[in-house]
Amino acid sequence: MASTRLEVLKTYKIFIGGQFPRTESGRYFTVIGKNGVHIAHMCLSSRKDFRNAVVAARSAFAGWSNRAAFNRGQILYRIAEMLEGRKAQFIDELMQQGYNKTQAVLEVTTSVDRLIYYAGWCDKYQQLFSTVNPVASPHFNFSVPEPMGVVTLLPAETSGLLSVVSLMAPAIAGGNTVIIIAGKKLPLCAITLAEVIHSSDVPAGVVNILTGEVNEIISWAATHLDVNAIVNGDSTDNNKLLEEKSTSNLKRIIKHTNTNWLLPAGQSPYFIMDLQEIKTTWHPVENIAGSGGGY
Repeated sequence: MASTRLEVLKTYKIFIGGQFPRTESGRYFTVIGKNGVHIAHMCLSSRKDFRNAVVAARSAFAGWSNRAAFNRGQILYRIAEMLEGRKAQFIDELMQQGYNKTQAVLEVTTSVDRLIYYAGWCDKYQQLFSTVNPVASPHFNFSVPEPMGVVTLLPAETSGLLSVVSLMAPAIAGGNTVIIIAGKKLPLCAITLAEVIHSSDVPAGVVNILTGEVNEIISWAATHLDVNAIVNGDSTDNNKLLEEKSTSNLKRIIKHTNTNWLLPAGQSPYFIMDLQEIKTTWHPVENIAGSGGGY
């Protein structure tokens, strides 16, 4: 009789600073598929993992935010290209976690399209949202959007891929760096997306992805002084906790808890602007008399 072969389950590691370390805590959880079958092992991230991700994101922020907007668009488009090439894998992972074939295909194709949508906005949103302001003095007065910095993203645990992409794409399109917290319900595609990002010209540290207990991690995120904003696309139950703990450092909390990411309302340049600060600059008008000086 032929021996029964045991399948080797993949251990999905976390993604920090362009690398795939195991959690420093050594903790993990088993992902159970739709038929009650064990389908993977997943890291249960610790507070130290989150702090390492913040350091990586902050280190990458200056370089990413100062890149040409057109180049950021090229990189987002490259992520879409790579995701398109691995559609079958993502569809299979979603089906393993309980999606039917139609749902899985729609989620993956919409995710590709969403990346392309934001790739197109990278070099356009500043033109739309910048202004030249009228002032009662001989100055030019400009207001322009600038990225906030390090942002923690909480995708909906009911969406294995599209919610992750829909929160990540506008944040990095606007020059921010991100830490994505993928929960325990549908975590596979988040880490597979990290493999796509790793091979898509995205600089190390721009996107960091952790898996584990969301309620554990968001309490650390809300109080961390080097996290500038948190975008909650998951349960409304998290809003009170986030608001209470973020008051100590005036962290911005953006809520998308009732958004259906499959609808057209799931994408907008205003999602980019949620994570921008407006900088206003004054510049003296050149002396019309031709003396070469300014007022």
